[in-house]
Amino acid sequence: MIVGDGTHKYEVVEGWEQLPSGWSHGDVAGVATDSQDRVYVFNRSEHPVIIYDRDGKYLDTWGDLETYPRPHGITIADDFVYLVDATDQTVRKTTLDGKILLTLGESGKVSDTGYQARAPQNLTTIKRAAGPFNVPTRAAIAPNGEIYVSDGYGNARVHRYSAAGELLQSWGEPGDGPGQFNLVHSVWVHTDGRVFICDRENHRVQVFGPTGDLLTIWTNVTRPGDLFISQDGTVYVGEMGWEKGTLDMAAHPLPEDRPSKLTVRDLDGNVLSSWGGPDPCASDGFSAPHGLWVDSRGDVYVGEVTKTALSAFFKTTTWEERCHSLIKFARI
Repeated sequence: MIVGDGTHKYEVVEGWEQLPSGWSHGDVAGVATDSQDRVYVFNRSEHPVIIYDRDGKYLDTWGDLETYPRPHGITIADDFVYLVDATDQTVRKTTLDGKILLTLGESGKVSDTGYQARAPQNLTTIKRAAGPFNVPTRAAIAPNGEIYVSDGYGNARVHRYSAAGELLQSWGEPGDGPGQFNLVHSVWVHTDGRVFICDRENHRVQVFGPTGDLLTIWTNVTRPGDLFISQDGTVYVGEMGWEKGTLDMAAHPLPEDRPSKLTVRDLDGNVLSSWGGPDPCASDGFSAPHGLWVDSRGDVYVGEVTKTALSAFFKTTTWEERCHSLIKFARI
């Protein structure tokens, strides 16, 4: 099956993932590749990090549920792995084989924002911004080695660290005004230093300078879950859909059906290509594109929190075995 438009067309690689016999994994929170295009799948199972070659052959696994109880975001830069766990409240920098080199945050400790995770439309319970962390979501590495962390479900901030792990700066507060956030769900730092933030439940991408000066806002997106910028400046955005008649996590009414999709854009946010359809479990559809990555050959990998999304945001589709949580699109 071919998806996409114009010069950004891809072929769905059916059956790409070759899990060992008897293994399974649930939601795939994030995916990334190293310098050899090996694929690291950060997932919510007893095998938090599963590694494949680019053809989907299983290579290795590492990590445990005590260290990574709820995986959320993964980034690989210069063959170092940065793993963000939403329950452990930490960002861990590791080697490619899982040796921990640096930890940001304190395991299990949350900052005081007033957040009540189990409340309906829980983003509305955040009373104030605070320091690191309260359910962090993703880390990104700047060209100078600084680490940016999006934080997150229980906070409304972006934190900037030195390469050595010293907190340099934080910005943001709860709300829907310029520079405010309702679920800072992902972060990416472009090679020119611009910081792109998926402000998910405000349905926008906010773009900042390296020290938090707001530059522009993209409003032509739907619940952006993750964002990746390739070396040629092409932007890939995973957009999470909704069904009419529900409320999002910030208590915004959802007035129409919108299917989840992946959009390919230029650096100004203009859409160059997109795909996704009404069936979230079809090979050309998505339930919740939560994490994405593009390898050195231009192939796209998308991880989805399928079971979570189909129980929380979809009323007409329920999870079944055919519903994918990891899919590869080969660039044509």
